[in-house]
Amino acid sequence: MAGQPNMQQIMAQAQKMQQQLMVAQQEIAEAQVQGSAGNGLVTATVTGGGELVGLEIDPKVVDPDDVETLTDLVIAAVNNANQEVQQLAQQKMGPLQGALGGMGLPGF
Repeated sequence: MAGQPNMQQIMAQAQKMQQQLMVAQQEIAEAQVQGSAGNGLVTATVTGGGELVGLEIDPKVVDPDDVETLTDLVIAAVNNANQEVQQLAQQKMGPLQGALGGMGLPGF
């Protein structure tokens, strides 16, 4: 059986990667990221799970005669924050997913 991978080594490596994956998932869940729109006139803060936890609106963008622009800026800021969460997840999870996929583990 020369050349066969050592099953204990594979299992130890898989357990280590599983722990790293759990740590990365926890870091993402606890993270808060910001997105903005209108050159910072509206800033949204979301958690790694996508929950909106903060919204800052510069008073100069508040115009009672133009609520549509403010609405668009809020939506854009929240979408930008959610994109930041996705990028964070890719940074944390990407290397682990590639390694797990390379081990031939299904679903990765």
